[in-house]
Amino acid sequence: MAKNAQDDRVFIQNAVKTLATNIRFASVDNPVRSIVVTSSIPNEGKTTIATNLAQALVSGGKTVLIVECDMRRRSLASALGTHARNGIYAVLSGQVELDDAVVRTSTRNVWFLDSEPHIPNPVDILGSKRFHSFIERLKDEYDYVVLDTPPLSALIDAAVLGSIADGTLLVVRRNFVRREEVLSSYEQLKKAEANVLGTVLNYCEDKKSEYYYEYYSRDGKKLSKSGADADAPQLNTAPAQPTPRARKAPAAPKGQPATALASRA
Repeated sequence: MAKNAQDDRVFIQNAVKTLATNIRFASVDNPVRSIVVTSSIPNEGKTTIATNLAQALVSGGKTVLIVECDMRRRSLASALGTHARNGIYAVLSGQVELDDAVVRTSTRNVWFLDSEPHIPNPVDILGSKRFHSFIERLKDEYDYVVLDTPPLSALIDAAVLGSIADGTLLVVRRNFVRREEVLSSYEQLKKAEANVLGTVLNYCEDKKSEYYYEYYSRDGKKLSKSGADADAPQLNTAPAQPTPRARKAPAAPKGQPATALASRA
C-alpha cells in the first residue's frame, strides 16, 4: 500500500511538472504568468489542480501566488492548510496592504491570497478596471499568479477572469462531466476572448497503474499514449491573445503541448 501510494505521488508529480513546463513554454513572445484554473461543473478537481500547479511552478526559484477567486464557495484555504486574516476585498478597498493579506504556505515560494466570505457582487469586482490593474500589480510582485475560479456552468466569473489573465486551463473530469458541458464551457471562454491553453484531464485510471496522464497539443491532437481515453474531449484552442508584462520568462520553442493531468482529487 505504501509503495502504491508513493508510486501514485510520483505519477502525479511528474504530470504536474510537465504541465508547468508546458505553461512556461506556451508562448515566447507573451509569457503566460497569470493563469485561470476552472472547470465546467463542480467536483472536477480544479482546486487540486490549481494547488499542485502552484507548487510545481516554483522550480528554479520562481515565486507563485495562488489566489482564491471562487468568492462564493471558498476552498483553497482548507486545501492549502493555510488561513489568512484578510483577503482580496480588504486589499482592493484599501483597508490593508497587499503584504498584510498575503500569507505563506507550506511550500517554499508559494504564497496565498484568500477571499473574504460574502463579498458583494463578485463578478462586478472581478470585471472592474481596478481588479485588472490589481492582477498586473500581482505579476509585478510574483513570477506566477494562479487564480482558482468557480465552475463555468453556474457563474461567469471564470470567463471574466479569463479575459484578463494570460492563460486559462479547463479541468475535465473523466466519466463525470458531459461532453456538451465541456464544449459549452470552452465556447464561453472563447466568447470572452480568453486564451485557452488546453484541457487537464482528471481522475484517470488504467490497468497498469492507478494514474496516468495524457498530452494534447494546442490543436487537440494527442501526442503520446499511456492508457489513453480515446473519447476524451479534444478542444481546438486559439493562439495567445493578451500581451502581459514579461519578467523572468525562460526562452523556449513555440508549440509546446498542453497536458492533461491524472489526479485522485
